[in-house]
Amino acid sequence: MKKYIVLLMLTFIIASQVSQAQVKPFRFGLKIAPNVGWISPDSDGYERDGTVPGFSWGFISDFAITENYFVGTGFNINYINGKYSYPYMISEPLTDTTSVDYTGTMSSKTKLRFIDLPVTLKMKTNKFDQLLAYGQIGFSLGFNVKAKAEENFSYQVEGEYMSIEEERDISDDITLLRGSLVLGGGIEYYIDNSTSIIVGITYFNGFSNIMKGRNTVDPSLKEKASPHYIELTLGVIF
Repeated sequence: MKKYIVLLMLTFIIASQVSQAQVKPFRFGLKIAPNVGWISPDSDGYERDGTVPGFSWGFISDFAITENYFVGTGFNINYINGKYSYPYMISEPLTDTTSVDYTGTMSSKTKLRFIDLPVTLKMKTNKFDQLLAYGQIGFSLGFNVKAKAEENFSYQVEGEYMSIEEERDISDDITLLRGSLVLGGGIEYYIDNSTSIIVGITYFNGFSNIMKGRNTVDPSLKEKASPHYIELTLGVIF
């Protein structure tokens, strides 16, 4: 009986080693990913104002832990956009010593560019013919490299509606770092023994505030908002 147990254990160990030997320890590839993003404000009077399409591209890599578990990481350039509105006030000079204040609503279409470094735990099924499914969960750290806003300020003057449109650089108003929770899943289709095409959907849930300014109507009110987006991942990995 002991011989059979030992033989069974040896068989299991050998099978495990063979199985793991068939998994490449490291895989590297490229991705492109159209996305839909939005900005969720967390300050009184600030409102989300719809979604805006964006885009990302970059490099992806998988480091094998076991046959079905991997550490997924990469280097991505993300164009994340969103719209929100908030109370705003401007001052227009009347003379050298006097001015008049106008209070209204500022609508901002914000365009952000980040370099993202994601780290996720990726779980893969066994292959069915040439196909497997995967799921992943982890975090992503983003570094802001550019920020612009298309702004429309609307207000009333003696019952008449007025508006001012402007596009400006808002890099000084955006924090350097952004943190996100990453949740996703998809499929890999193997076109040969080591090369596969990836199609997936990934949700990036921003959990850190990216804004540094204060409201012009109420300077005691600190601006707070976080970006979110869902991307369609299309890639190839070797």
